[in-house]
Amino acid sequence: MAGPAYDDRDGLIWHNGEMINWRDAKVHMLTHALHYGSSVFEGERAYNGVIFEGHRHSERLLDSGKAMDIPIPYSAEQIDAAKDEALKASGLSDAYVRAFCWRGSGTDMGVAAAANPVNMAVAVWAWGAYYGDAKFDGAKLDISKWKRPSPETIPCHAKASGLYMICTMSKHEAEAKGCSDALMMDYRGYVAEATGANVFFVKDGAVHTPTPDCFLNGITRQTVIGMLKDKGVEVIERHIMPEELSGFEQCWLTGTAAEVTPVGQIGEHTFEVGHLTREIAEQYEKHVRAV
Repeated sequence: MAGPAYDDRDGLIWHNGEMINWRDAKVHMLTHALHYGSSVFEGERAYNGVIFEGHRHSERLLDSGKAMDIPIPYSAEQIDAAKDEALKASGLSDAYVRAFCWRGSGTDMGVAAAANPVNMAVAVWAWGAYYGDAKFDGAKLDISKWKRPSPETIPCHAKASGLYMICTMSKHEAEAKGCSDALMMDYRGYVAEATGANVFFVKDGAVHTPTPDCFLNGITRQTVIGMLKDKGVEVIERHIMPEELSGFEQCWLTGTAAEVTPVGQIGEHTFEVGHLTREIAEQYEKHVRAV
């Protein structure tokens, strides 16, 4: 059951150095980001009152801002402090944390926006399993008609709002078909990622995952690769062709919101929610709460 609209909730939001009432956190209709996508963000989770890899997320937010020519007027340490303040104000110990920066309204309202101020906000809310029951039963994925673009066309390693447009369309189409998400290929036809999560496959005891050369190398992805290697599991990062999907035995997704979610089906291809998938999901749950 859906909760209240995101603009009509109790609580506080950190905005440009101040805690303001949730319902008062608004921007003007001529905000540049609303028209031209000049916004970058981070999705993070807090466990037991601690934001997992919070500083790495703050650094990535700054990197995204540089890639998108959005000069963020805060250091990584100041962003850390803002997130901690927002988390504390929420009264939650397990929560989702969204830090984001955008070009606001100013004297520019065309494509260029160098004269417009850069704003920052942090919102915190309770958010359970991103894929609902699929977290345990295995998600069902569609195969998107949209492809992740070439690095020559976009700053593909930035976590920028405009880069998610085709992800939103892909997920809408997938949900209309009764799926939880969609798998996207890249501009060359290789398997890339889901709309908001990285993907892993298992075959003959080894784990295969696409090389993130045109999409985001997720922090959760990097964490899980490290965990697998610590377990002695071979991890192969490579280009994966879509015709290989039928040969994989297991599959899972990783992401801050998704955490580690098993996949039971992609298009016509089915996967076992096997021992390694469940083991890494359980170990990730323990890992994020032990840090």
